[in-house]
Amino acid sequence: MYRRYESLHSPALGRTMELLIFGHYGPALLAFPSAGGRFFDWENQGMVEAAGPWLEAGKLRLFCVDSVDQESWLNASADIATRARRHRDYEAHILHEILPLVRRECALEQRGVAVAGCSLGGYHAANFALKHAQEINYALCMSGRYDLEALIGPSPSPDVYTNNPVAYAANLHGDALAEVRANTHLALVCGQGAWEEKCLAETHRLANILAEKGISHERDLWGYDVEHHWYWWKRQLAHYLSRALD
Repeated sequence: MYRRYESLHSPALGRTMELLIFGHYGPALLAFPSAGGRFFDWENQGMVEAAGPWLEAGKLRLFCVDSVDQESWLNASADIATRARRHRDYEAHILHEILPLVRRECALEQRGVAVAGCSLGGYHAANFALKHAQEINYALCMSGRYDLEALIGPSPSPDVYTNNPVAYAANLHGDALAEVRANTHLALVCGQGAWEEKCLAETHRLANILAEKGISHERDLWGYDVEHHWYWWKRQLAHYLSRALD
């Protein structure tokens, strides 16, 4: 399997960021790590192996990016303004540094790229798809958290609101809503077993909002034995890749 390590200086973040690229041909999938994770987590936890048949067949290219969660929303020692500012830096890194790299690698003429993530990575996937629908045309969100205030506590900050999917999505209207409706689709996948309680509740909340707003999505609930665990995320990833690429 084609595998390449890359590091690049990020002006947005002011430091070096790392990523792994898998696959020699095919549409792009940008993968966010789970909460506080690193660019190598998808490989170490078997997600790349789960995507192996499509990577080997030239049906997919996978871009595993790094996170700064411990510097942004998960940095409990910093105030909200500092955490939000670091998230904005990360958003700029993905939009203006990573996505152009992905398009060059894949010779993409169209703007749309697919994203995926599990746990807090599912939050990032949904947040990018809803906020930047012209850039992200598909989001596979596995066991995601979609209520930012449930993670960091109640906050009146506009930066929290504009990065809290269950808050701002409920108020989408006019041209902003039309753009999301026209350009993107979200697959909200969640188990109903151990350690999925908060993710399941927030999956229902976001899916209900998307249904009310007429935004393309699916609510895919797996069984009561399906836990908040990489074992199940591997199976969910393979299931969705089979649906999309076979």
